[in-house]
Amino acid sequence: MIDLSLLFNIANFYALPFWLLMVILPKWGMTQKIMSSYLPFVPLAGLYIYLFAGSLDPDSVEAFSNPTLPVLAQLFSQEPVMLTGWIHFIVLDLFTGRYIYLEGREKGIFTIHSLILCLLAGPIGLLSHIVTSWIQLKVSKPEEIEASAT
Repeated sequence: MIDLSLLFNIANFYALPFWLLMVILPKWGMTQKIMSSYLPFVPLAGLYIYLFAGSLDPDSVEAFSNPTLPVLAQLFSQEPVMLTGWIHFIVLDLFTGRYIYLEGREKGIFTIHSLILCLLAGPIGLLSHIVTSWIQLKVSKPEEIEASAT
């Protein structure tokens, strides 16, 4: 059996460079190339599939097919299931961060704060990006938005 704590640490450390690139070096050509690709998600998705398949048994399949909060709380108290859920968070938060980054580059939207929030709490970062987009589009002239995207 693979050490779950090791997998937890590997997954967290694997995702961190992508966040750092988007926040610290957003205009670097390599950042743009890497984040335009889906390849960063392949290892995490593979790990998720491995953990998901390994955590399924007849009881968990039944519980996930008709979930209730108490049953899910009990399931997620098991380390393999919790790690699977954590990888799910990492993948979806990173994917959301990628969306924020790419849209910010395309439309000239300031994204650093939204990316940091997305790293910490994905939906809050997404909401921050949506609000920032609305505000920036209301106060900026179209030619200013175009100039900041380049």
